[in-house]
Amino acid sequence: MVSTFAPASQLSTAAGTCPDFVHPRSIVRKIWGDADIVLLIFAGSAAEFALNRAVDWLFFTGKIPRDPIGRLFSTVRYAQEIVFVDEEKARRTLDRINANHGAVEHQRRQTIPDWAYRDVLYMLIDYSERAYALLYRPLSKVEKTDLFEVFLRIGEGLYIPELPKTYPEWQLDRRRHMVRDLSYSKYTSKLFCEYRRHLGLWRYQLLLEVQALLVPEEVRRLLPLTPNKLLSYLAGVYGIIGNNNLRSLVHTLLIPPRYWPEVRSFDRSGTRVARI
Repeated sequence: MVSTFAPASQLSTAAGTCPDFVHPRSIVRKIWGDADIVLLIFAGSAAEFALNRAVDWLFFTGKIPRDPIGRLFSTVRYAQEIVFVDEEKARRTLDRINANHGAVEHQRRQTIPDWAYRDVLYMLIDYSERAYALLYRPLSKVEKTDLFEVFLRIGEGLYIPELPKTYPEWQLDRRRHMVRDLSYSKYTSKLFCEYRRHLGLWRYQLLLEVQALLVPEEVRRLLPLTPNKLLSYLAGVYGIIGNNNLRSLVHTLLIPPRYWPEVRSFDRSGTRVARI
């Protein structure tokens, strides 16, 4: 598959310069430049991928079970090296990701299934949308399309086959993948035990509460998780807190103190996104 990467609208840059992979005004930059939203994306993804039929790949490498927070940070850095750079640098990052996957496949002497790649890509789209809606507001139709099209180009850069070409097609395929690819297994239990060990009891309980607010009904049913009305209310007033320039509590509460400086380094938003 040949990646198209930046659309034509992004190619009208000054002569001799390389266009940005993601337009500076894209909603994707707002989402992935906000450290709190990024943490929520991975909180939801951590719940869902624990149920995925391909979760055994995490245990083959052992990296995520041994250090789930550190691997989260590594993934965020990769994502920001795609979202906040020009097309040439984004291509190099995607090439590194492809090489890393190829090395794991060679070591295991198996190929990561195409559907597993799609599952992960679909999760990042879905939880980007859900996390932004939880802290600020639902995305508009135009913003949803923008989000989808950016991740479609990322998927093409990772040579993931059979990707849907429109947002409505992605919605349908996302539901099909969830029904087919999710189930509770021994790896689900093991991974959640590791989350608890690394986060500590009360942060782990908070993680479960946050996941209950974020994940789709199918994931809540399988784990199982029950949304907390009080936490839902607090999430609803988050935008007001942010606009008053008060210190965010999301990463303070979810992540142990030794990781706080690194989490803050992920924030590229400058100012909080206006709540509408």
